[in-house]
Amino acid sequence: MPELLIDFITSLDGYAAAEGWPGWWGLEGPEYLAWLGEAPEADYTVLMGATTYRVMSEFSAAGEPGTEPLAGMSKIVFSKTLREPLAWPNAQLVARDAAEAVRAMKTTGSKSMRTIGSLTLCRALLKAGLVDRFRVVIFPVITGSTGRERIYEGYPDVALDMINSRTFDGRIQMLEYVPTVLSGPSSPESL
Repeated sequence: MPELLIDFITSLDGYAAAEGWPGWWGLEGPEYLAWLGEAPEADYTVLMGATTYRVMSEFSAAGEPGTEPLAGMSKIVFSKTLREPLAWPNAQLVARDAAEAVRAMKTTGSKSMRTIGSLTLCRALLKAGLVDRFRVVIFPVITGSTGRERIYEGYPDVALDMINSRTFDGRIQMLEYVPTVLSGPSSPESL
């Protein structure tokens, strides 16, 4: 069965972006960019919502470092506001419920999927129990006064079993987990 990976970049305090800061908070380093250039999960279909599509396709068009591999990847954009044709190469628009569509892709498809950004989409897919792996890359900055888009707002309680970790450029942390959505707080023994 195809895998679904949620993939986030975040500040240490859990924001996806910050007002006035550049992409990756200006802290991307050569080791991290090389890893992106190796295109981990390059054969996965990238899932995103309309807002992320607009932002990332603009970054790609402007030549933002690290966005080059995304241009050639298959992309599915879940939106009821965007219209085809989508300008970013290899992007397909899906206007129906994302959880239903992804459940069908996992059941009948053969290609694994990953998200990029898309906080609302990721939350819906996690709540629906469709996520197999959860990856977060943490940049060494706290954006308490300028942070936008708190990533975990509205999330259910989730237990995370770590399966991988890595440090890039001596400062950027990548953590990978298998998530288990909980019905509420659990005792340490049950995790």
